[in-house]
Amino acid sequence: MSGVSGTGSAVGEEWGARAARSRALAVLRVRGRALGLAVLPAAVAVVLYAGEVTGHFSGTGWGTARWVVTVLAVVVLLAATAVALVVARARPAATPTVELAETAAPDLYRLVRDLADRLGVPAPAAIALTPDCDSWLEDRTHRAHRAGGETGGAPVLVIGSPFLWWMRVGELRAVLAPVVAGTGPAAHPDIAAARRFVRGLDAAIAVPRTPGLDPVRSLGARGVGQVARVLLRACRGHAAEMERGVAAAGSERAQEVDYGVRIVAQEQVGLAYAGWDRLLTRVALPAWRMGRWPAKLDAGVVSALTELSRRDRLADGFSSRLGERPACDLLEEPGAVDEAASLLAARLFHGGPAAPGPDWSPVEWSQYPEEVVDRKWRTDAARLHQVLDGIEAAAAGPGAPPPTDGPTLTRVIDRLTMTAPGPAVGATTEAAEAPAEAAAGQDDHADLADSAESADFDPLDDLDDDPPPNPAADALAGALSALLAREEAAREARVAAESARGRAAAAAQASDRGATGYEGVGAYEGVSGPDGPLPLFPLQPPRSGRDLLADHVTAMVCCAAVDTAEAVPGLDWLDGPALLLGGERATDLGPRVLSLVEDGDPEPLRDWLARTGVRPEKPVRLV
Repeated sequence: MSGVSGTGSAVGEEWGARAARSRALAVLRVRGRALGLAVLPAAVAVVLYAGEVTGHFSGTGWGTARWVVTVLAVVVLLAATAVALVVARARPAATPTVELAETAAPDLYRLVRDLADRLGVPAPAAIALTPDCDSWLEDRTHRAHRAGGETGGAPVLVIGSPFLWWMRVGELRAVLAPVVAGTGPAAHPDIAAARRFVRGLDAAIAVPRTPGLDPVRSLGARGVGQVARVLLRACRGHAAEMERGVAAAGSERAQEVDYGVRIVAQEQVGLAYAGWDRLLTRVALPAWRMGRWPAKLDAGVVSALTELSRRDRLADGFSSRLGERPACDLLEEPGAVDEAASLLAARLFHGGPAAPGPDWSPVEWSQYPEEVVDRKWRTDAARLHQVLDGIEAAAAGPGAPPPTDGPTLTRVIDRLTMTAPGPAVGATTEAAEAPAEAAAGQDDHADLADSAESADFDPLDDLDDDPPPNPAADALAGALSALLAREEAAREARVAAESARGRAAAAAQASDRGATGYEGVGAYEGVSGPDGPLPLFPLQPPRSGRDLLADHVTAMVCCAAVDTAEAVPGLDWLDGPALLLGGERATDLGPRVLSLVEDGDPEPLRDWLARTGVRPEKPVRLV
């Protein structure tokens, strides 16, 4: 039976490799046709000049044709040369990664090389980590990558950093087997040439978006981009099928290595992805918004997935694997690598600065409840009361005394249960006087209104003009959204300024060293910077005003509970910031806050406050 299985694997691998080479040749034929089209006018010109020499094409008409074709050939050749130079020199997009030197992970390099030897394929040139749950081979043989200090030659093996902390050594080997096996087909000259051509076209399309181009160069770049787009469209299907063939060949070759373990390891891949996504959106994102970045995100994945295995019977038994050797033991300094990957994750998913600073500092998990959760609640509560102060000041008019009730929860509840909310922040005097003017002119148009109502009355109009359930919440949510938008714009401006200063300092240091790129820090060689604006991968879409208001009211309730009911801020590994009452998480607060915000009904929240001993009339401490 094993012989039959081995034969089938060999046949599948051979089929995949042949399909990949066939599609690679199709891609190269597109390049050849483009080259032939570029030299066609020059070939016609040569034929015309040869006819003149031999006396076959003589006369005024042939002379004019020779000059026209010659000029056309020169223009086409110059344009083709420009396109070829841009395609060859444009820097292909590279995945932002944490580069691992062999001295930083000798055991991991040894594992990968042993795996390549068992598979009979070339070993990857280097290893890099990415803050994502995926692994792949990335070609960095372009001269721009080599100039940045990245290893040329064979592809670079990119490994998702959460895998190293959650997976065991055997599971990591099984997951990496089909990826490493892809270096075999990738070494074929035709496949390598086709990949370089496709990557060059993809990079050339982005050249027109390069900042700092003058009008002439910008016009030429747009022309080159259009040509590259046409060529890429012509070979896109062949390139996709080529990559499928390479993946099929690598997967078939990897069948011989740890096949049984790989089935179990694939389950861990899906589980790690779920835990990583939950950790980023529920735990890391609140910290990033506070200007703090968790320094041990990958270690947090283990805690999150362990908590998941405790809660979910479907994940039962996964935590028992923690007694085996974790893959992060293959690193010399796991803590330094985890910190670098955590900082890169903050840059990619939130757009944070490239280096720590006064407004962008790391936070340990033990400090998270105090440094992030409590500070987030009090900052949100302060912002909510700032908006309330503005609304009340606009309603009271100039010269009115400031409110005397202080930052209390009662003040928030009373505002959200008002039937006639005051004007929003920034409301003009004309807007405040508009109802009075409308009332003054109401009698003048009463007869006209009655006639219009009798002629065009539509009972469905009342359904379309129903007032919102809680107009006070809408006014407060609008003012809160505007304030948050201003704060976010100011934060982005600060980040852009800090990034510009960091790039200038890095360029100055690189020029002093006589090299370019990032300098190695700690246990890793450096971080390859993201291409394009940050964040590259936003975690969540913009929140609505009602969602923001509910979050801020919840923060106000939590502040009141901490200050008056001996509650404490806590961290839930799957749900993020949590309020702990008597050591237990308060899970029934959310629906009561939504009842107040959405419907203007304070009774469910008041009952909860009375039951837990929270005193809403007491002022809370704000940031």
